[in-house]
Amino acid sequence: MLRVGLVGTGYAAQRRAESFLQHPFTTIVAVAGNTPAKTMSFSKTYGIPYVSSWQDLIEDTTIDLVCISNVNKEHGTIVRAALQADKHVIVEYPLTIYPQEADELLQLARSRNKLLHVEHIEILGGVHQAIKKYLPEIGEPFLARYSTITLKSQLTPNWTFNYSCYGYPFIAAVSRITRFTDLFGKVDSVTCYSRFWDSPHPGYFSSCYCQAQLSFKNGILVCLTLGKGDEFKSSERVLEIYGNRGTLKFEGEKGKIIRGSEETEIEVAGRRGLFYKDTEAVIDYLTQGKPLYFTPEASIYALKVAEAIQKADQTKSLVFLP
Repeated sequence: MLRVGLVGTGYAAQRRAESFLQHPFTTIVAVAGNTPAKTMSFSKTYGIPYVSSWQDLIEDTTIDLVCISNVNKEHGTIVRAALQADKHVIVEYPLTIYPQEADELLQLARSRNKLLHVEHIEILGGVHQAIKKYLPEIGEPFLARYSTITLKSQLTPNWTFNYSCYGYPFIAAVSRITRFTDLFGKVDSVTCYSRFWDSPHPGYFSSCYCQAQLSFKNGILVCLTLGKGDEFKSSERVLEIYGNRGTLKFEGEKGKIIRGSEETEIEVAGRRGLFYKDTEAVIDYLTQGKPLYFTPEASIYALKVAEAIQKADQTKSLVFLP
């Protein structure tokens, strides 16, 4: 039986609580949130004891595993403290919004002989699995485009629109990068353009738009578009991969292979249950030694690509990776 401490009370924390409560090998010892009211409500909803701070949670010597599902800015600090307290760690991506500390956190986990698992449910998701299954059918890929635009009006300030708490968009949303580093390997160079609209609330933005190009060492070009906020009047989630024998196209959870005028629909699994799959994978690793679906090294590499994108954005120049 693994005894779990949960940090956070938002959407990801809710899915984690449900996953741990369903699993026969785990029990949740306590939850810690950012505000007392939300923490008490979460505690009541899920029947989990609460503590006043994540520091108090980590100091609990009965806890084996800490699951971090709160604001991005605090991820690295809490990961470090949990590892130093000899806890195994699950953290929702990104591992940290400061990529320069990522390797240090991994080394700390190794020195303590503890698990450091960064959640990347996009790798488990139906779209990614369908890409892996059908990619050989389009021949040699040479171009990919992935656009996620989210129309979202913020009536009150939210941490996902806070410059400091959210982090640079391609670091905060590093899953856009991991999809392609998992498929195509190492990146050679990046460029980027971005625009932010400030909110009336100091420290917040109302909308953002980032457009990055990743040139992979195998010659494949990937174009990433990430936008969200009230400046957009429509939303989209479109992923396309072009090969010399066809194109894979996904709009939301619907996929097809295109060859000229011929279009063939392909099966894509839904997104439900992905947090449970991720949670189950960690428990299987800790209790049975089964390999995990994604490594912290792979997550950290994608973070370094995101850091290079940020540098390219700031300098308005082409940035090369090792």
